Amino acid sequence: MSVFKRSRLAGALLGLFLSTSAYAQDAARPSDAVDPFIGTGGEGHTFPGAVAPFGMVQLSPDTDTSCVIRTCYGHAAGYRYDDPTIEGFSHTHFSGAGHSDLGDILVMPVSGDTVPMDPGTPAAPGYRSRFSHATEVAKPGYYAVTLDGPGVRAEMTAGTRIGVHRYSFPKGKAAHIVVDLRSSLYNYPGKILWSGLHMRDDGVLTGFRETRGWAPGRKLYFAMRFSAPLVGHALVNREQDIAYKGFQGPGRGSDTLAEKLGQALEARLDFGPLDAPLEVKVGISGVDEAGALANLDSEPGGFDAVRAKTQGDWDNALGAVKFEAAAPMRRIFATALYHSLLAPSVWSDSDGRYRGPDDQVHQADGFTVRSTFSLWDTFRAEHPLLTLIQPEKTNTDIVRSLIASQQHSPDGILPVWQFAGRETWTMIGYHAVPVIADAYMKGIRGFDAEAALQAMVASADHASYGGLGEYIRRGYVPIDKEPEAASKTVEYAYDDWTIARMARRMGKTDIAERFEKRAGNWRNSFDAKTGWLRARLANGAFRTPFDPTAINYGSDYTEGNAWQYSWFVPQDQAGLFKLLGGDAKTVKKLDAMFDFDNSKVDYSHAEDIAGLIGQYIHGNEPSHHVAYLYSYAGAPWRTQERLGQIVQSQYGAKPEGLSGNDDLGQMSAWLVFTALGFYPVAPGSNEYVIGRPFLSQATLALPGGKQFAIRTDNLSDANPYIRSVTLNGTPLTRSYLRDDEIRQGGELRFVMGAQPNKLWGKRAKARPFSSSTAALPH
Repeated sequence: MSVFKRSRLAGALLGLFLSTSAYAQDAARPSDAVDPFIGTGGEGHTFPGAVAPFGMVQLSPDTDTSCVIRTCYGHAAGYRYDDPTIEGFSHTHFSGAGHSDLGDILVMPVSGDTVPMDPGTPAAPGYRSRFSHATEVAKPGYYAVTLDGPGVRAEMTAGTRIGVHRYSFPKGKAAHIVVDLRSSLYNYPGKILWSGLHMRDDGVLTGFRETRGWAPGRKLYFAMRFSAPLVGHALVNREQDIAYKGFQGPGRGSDTLAEKLGQALEARLDFGPLDAPLEVKVGISGVDEAGALANLDSEPGGFDAVRAKTQGDWDNALGAVKFEAAAPMRRIFATALYHSLLAPSVWSDSDGRYRGPDDQVHQADGFTVRSTFSLWDTFRAEHPLLTLIQPEKTNTDIVRSLIASQQHSPDGILPVWQFAGRETWTMIGYHAVPVIADAYMKGIRGFDAEAALQAMVASADHASYGGLGEYIRRGYVPIDKEPEAASKTVEYAYDDWTIARMARRMGKTDIAERFEKRAGNWRNSFDAKTGWLRARLANGAFRTPFDPTAINYGSDYTEGNAWQYSWFVPQDQAGLFKLLGGDAKTVKKLDAMFDFDNSKVDYSHAEDIAGLIGQYIHGNEPSHHVAYLYSYAGAPWRTQERLGQIVQSQYGAKPEGLSGNDDLGQMSAWLVFTALGFYPVAPGSNEYVIGRPFLSQATLALPGGKQFAIRTDNLSDANPYIRSVTLNGTPLTRSYLRDDEIRQGGELRFVMGAQPNKLWGKRAKARPFSSSTAALPH
């Protein structure tokens, strides 16, 4: 593509995002700019319901739980914007996951004399109800909708460990609540191992269930309190064809008993006609019923009080980044920031107890335990963002939770993909390692560094995990012994480098030297003849046949192909570029990736492959750093162009506004960093590669009352290129920022223009960190 065409493209692509008129975020509450419906359509897999920052409860509508496990991909968050009906409101959801579980404790209001106990189908509804998007409202900590079937206005809010429903029933009609413990996301026959319901004398309904879904043996307990007295109830076991029911004492077969156990339980709760809205307050716990009851009481007040507190919590959390932007970027950025503050979620109870990966109950000592770690996704930008904008307490909790998990793990390793304290063994790598190392390298010290390093080394040396034994012995993972071997080799090498960085900072020279050597193992996967990072056999040969565009699950690469994974050397991009033949050839290959003609490839079988720009796949994580790599080759102006192309085509202020799964905040964190003007290509390096800003101004609130301001002059559709940059008034000619330069406070100012400044960031000494060129003055 010619420079002239490229320049016109960069300007045209930003037309929807930049404007001469800007809207100040602080003109209203920060939470007012958020649109939780973004990502609920397409393959974003986000939910619109009520949740507090990092809350244990995600109280949200489920529009379809009838699918079986292998047909549920589009309903991973329970809610899909295109669906016409709502089955009910459950209390646990993932935000943006590419696989799923949860959907615990489904609640649905019913009015009138007949109470259906099955959801039915959209064509023949039971307790399921049609609804209109025109009646929906979604804000941080609040969701509301009118259910056409029962004529009920349903409202949801949530605290850290509680959810609160408010239902306004039609006057004169009997009010009922159905609680369905059979319902689940990614459901299948036999998923519910055991469950229980107990109607206490004080009118509180408690219960539990144990499931064998994505996290086998997961237990969840709940306690549910009502604002109106019950006039009747039924606890029902809907199991069919039970081979042996045992013997029952007097009255034990009645549905009106106070307790019921089984695998297909429901409760019908009757209130009669009500003169005021019914509030249903629910506490959950992974420990026991007592924990659920204590959590229920730990956050006092009714619906309005809980909603007000959670909105204040959201305003405080979102206020960490004050910004100005044109519409729709204002909504896109605010929502991305919101989505980045949902996980890792709180897992310990209000008294500090929690259930660990060993299925035992433990006591947290002075920290709040977190879970829901989608680490293959989130180590890249989500966790670095939290280290930057969240109070140190949050990051200390995260690192201490990772260490505690390793100490209680039956396998003795750090989490891979964990939720509800249980390991799922999903994805690859030991990416808790860069999360810990990045936090440590950036000065976070509220955890036992010796224990952390020990846990990191133990994970990296666990020979039976993912071909690590072969990797340690050979310097690469052989594809004839372990699937996805090319990806594992390069990701292990990066993780090893972060261990070496932390060990050297701690003065552990022996550990540092061992893992520095392992960090170079990516070279063992480089095929000099073809210029790709490839999978090798145990005999040393590269596997054939080879197609760099092929994507197949369980093959050489993880959710990608050679085009994406041949750029994954965050610790030594300069070393990779040298093998590719130097800067010019590297830029040419990067251009070939973005400009690739996909007309002859078909990825319809690969559900995670979305958001394609040539062979750049923004809808999945392996590509997320690639646009920034032009800067390592001395051409940051090309990075600026590609970022404009990505932001315009992959994000939008609409339900389909995410091109791929948000993956617990990673897609959103990428946008937050990119809009600010820089990105953490190599967490652990303490550097951010400068891209280009998409906000007219932003201010980061930092610990100690410090602030880091980002100001952009001449930001408009016609000026997509950086002409110059200053840091605290001094010209900045390098294409990266150091973390300490941000944390000490100050001002970063961009001056934008219509033509690229090809000299800015071009010199070798002005380029970001690479381990093979680390001796160059920075």
